[in-house]
Amino acid sequence: MCNILKHGGPDDEGYYSCAGQHLVLGHRRLALIDLSPGGHQPKSYMGERYWISYNGELYNYLELKEELKAAGYQFTSASDTEVILAAFAAWGTNAFGRFNGMFALALWDNETATIYLARDASGIKPLYYAVTKEGLAFASELRGFAPLGYLQKENANWPVYLLAYGHLPEPVTTLQDVKPLQKGTVLRYRVADGKWDIESFASYSYSEEIASRGEATSLIKTCLQKAVQRHLLSDAPVGVFLSGGLDSGIVATLAQKYHTSTLKTLSIIFEDEKYSERRYQDLLLRQLDCSNWQGVLSEKEFQEKLPSIIDAMDLPGCDGVNTWFISKYARESGLKAVLSGIGGDELFGGYPSFSRINAVKKIEKIPSALLKAGRYSGSKKTRRLGYLSLGGAKGFYLFLRGQFIPSSIAQQLGASEKEVWSILEEQPELNDIGQLSPGNQASWIEMNLYMQNQLLRDSDVMSMAHGIEIRVPFLDREFVSLAMSIRSAVKYSGVLPKQLLIDTFKNVLPEPIWNRPKMGFTFPFAEWMGKNEFVKDAMNSGSISAKRSYDKFIKGGMHWSQLMSLLLLKVKGERKAV
Repeated sequence: MCNILKHGGPDDEGYYSCAGQHLVLGHRRLALIDLSPGGHQPKSYMGERYWISYNGELYNYLELKEELKAAGYQFTSASDTEVILAAFAAWGTNAFGRFNGMFALALWDNETATIYLARDASGIKPLYYAVTKEGLAFASELRGFAPLGYLQKENANWPVYLLAYGHLPEPVTTLQDVKPLQKGTVLRYRVADGKWDIESFASYSYSEEIASRGEATSLIKTCLQKAVQRHLLSDAPVGVFLSGGLDSGIVATLAQKYHTSTLKTLSIIFEDEKYSERRYQDLLLRQLDCSNWQGVLSEKEFQEKLPSIIDAMDLPGCDGVNTWFISKYARESGLKAVLSGIGGDELFGGYPSFSRINAVKKIEKIPSALLKAGRYSGSKKTRRLGYLSLGGAKGFYLFLRGQFIPSSIAQQLGASEKEVWSILEEQPELNDIGQLSPGNQASWIEMNLYMQNQLLRDSDVMSMAHGIEIRVPFLDREFVSLAMSIRSAVKYSGVLPKQLLIDTFKNVLPEPIWNRPKMGFTFPFAEWMGKNEFVKDAMNSGSISAKRSYDKFIKGGMHWSQLMSLLLLKVKGERKAV
């Protein structure tokens, strides 16, 4: 299992076994804090009572360490890992709720023969597990379970979710018995009797507390400055992804202020000006005191690397290619961690869903019987309306962002449309968000579906493919709590999307950075994929539906992300079968 995950932890490996309890912990290390052997894992504490294998960063570990020292706890290393162990010794599972960071961890208590799995409040770091008659198994990527033959039964429904969402929404994975640990929860497993339970230690909730725009901008500025400063904490080189957009511009500007040496930024540009953000990157670079790697990604490199990128995917998802490339360049430039602007759009209204949510809510009021009737209408537009019959956040998301309608999914998979609807109704089971303001409903949907299942998952797996850690200061626990406490009328009002965030930082950013149309971090995918021999061969060797879909794409009738999902269905499906 550790060998399979070597790419994400190239610096060291370690194992701990307790034969009497049939326990083995394995770890692959990406060293960022305490680069000495003191950071080696699995790490023990209190005379080897506690052992841990931990992936992530604890940004408030120094403050917690001082508190623990005052309470009499001792430390032999400078690692945040040892602070987690001491905190657990002091506070038990309550310790997890005091952590500000991103983490997926397994902590073993020798005295009680109990193991704990925990995942951070935003689900930044992935953690998968299975509890069966054979016991408990867990890993930070699904591919890590490959040596465990008893867990290889395929989830037959995953292709439906992939084609509907463009990713697999939690708790769906490609393996029937393996699922992600829910964010902000801890799983407790007792070896003696095999009993286990899961409890929440952290969650976010929206409120309408901060009503003053002036107070909001002041708090945003102060809180995000502190968040970026915390996220720069490292004993290894840390840089910033600089796309030329608002969020990355804010992060880079704040990082420059607190970085102890010359800040390194990374940017990707293209020869075709339609896709290049070079102008905006250069505007920021002229005012930043930093070094910058600005590389031109060629079509040739894309064509050569696409099969490797698909190999690097853990769970299938239609995005992440861009992160794979820039993480590769980050590694080649000597960085170990990079700050990203993920979270700004979701918290402050950067997506079209925020302006469309009111209209969708009106449409949703159409009698349920009519919405359900739309499922089988002859019109594709009317059939998309049928997604709203699923109700709540699930229906909103698929109506706004769904890739294929159920009739198309059924055609691709050789299933009945009724079967597809039945599967989509099963998962995911989502919170009722009807009591939230429309803006906060859009925010909840984007954070818990799009960001959670696509952006964060793809960012982690594609960066870890190169031994790079992506850090997300917009998802700092204190900052998320602040953003969610701002009144909706303040947070989402304004001429431009993310107007409140713009007003907070426009005096430190060039105007063209914030006063321009939104341009996603994307590549000329449609053109490049249309010329790719790997794509062509894979699609034309598939079913009749796959061939027709490829022809439709070539003629401009299908988005590249839809083709990517179909390609993954073909490639990943074949590999599962093997």
